[in-house]
Amino acid sequence: MPWIPGCSQTSSSGLTTSNQKFCKSYSSCCSILSDTHVIPPVLSQNRGFTRNCDSGLLSPLPSDSFKYLGWCDIEEHDVRGNQLHCPRVREGPSEEELFFRGEEHTLKKRKQVTDTEKWQKKLQENWENCAELNLSFQDLGDLYQLENFKRILQRLIRVEKLWLVDNSLTDLSAIRLPRCRELNVNKNHFTSFKQLPKIPQIQHLSLAENNIMTLSGITDFRHTPLESLILKRNPCEFQERYRQLVFSSLPNLKMLDGIPKLPEDCSPPDIRFFFKMCTIL
Repeated sequence: MPWIPGCSQTSSSGLTTSNQKFCKSYSSCCSILSDTHVIPPVLSQNRGFTRNCDSGLLSPLPSDSFKYLGWCDIEEHDVRGNQLHCPRVREGPSEEELFFRGEEHTLKKRKQVTDTEKWQKKLQENWENCAELNLSFQDLGDLYQLENFKRILQRLIRVEKLWLVDNSLTDLSAIRLPRCRELNVNKNHFTSFKQLPKIPQIQHLSLAENNIMTLSGITDFRHTPLESLILKRNPCEFQERYRQLVFSSLPNLKMLDGIPKLPEDCSPPDIRFFFKMCTIL
């Protein structure tokens, strides 16, 4: 989203930041440049940099040194994890990677963390009290990113609504979400129902655009209150008698792929059984 002078912006963490302080400087800079063809700094295509009006050279924005920090690493605030609806939880690059990128200036904000500070950070994250959380689009390409992501999932003991869309997830079978009623894991890489987290209270489950080949393992949800299931754009959708098999495996299910249960979705009686009955009579 482009920076708009004089307007407030909401970051991905749900916090609002104001640009009011920059209105005057922006207006004055534009008036200075009105007779030239120089692009104003806020309209520059170099993201993360601003053009110095005097020298014309690019320099980092004041906030550039914070771009790899989590909200817990920023001082003088008391925001907790359960107050954020869509936080960015991936960790920043290693020191070696930052030097390789030429971004070593961001290291000055990093420091050795004591055990006490680690405990305070855990309390501030407060994932245990999250009831609704969106952790989609986290860009978990590196292993350490995925490990940190799963660390957070293991702490979501009270979450009821959770979105994990487009995270390249393959296996969350070691995760338990005891209170989760609504789970959206669209656009991931699951190949089986066995790879999903333990969700005993699930009511609405969305698995669209994964790679689930068969319906094997779907009976694990037979004794859950699952009412709505979405399996669109999975290979199992092309299985013969797909809807009948799903509804017969999940007696509490009321809706599949956005379509309510229809009379033809009920498994028909076994014809061979009726043939034997007629023969006896």
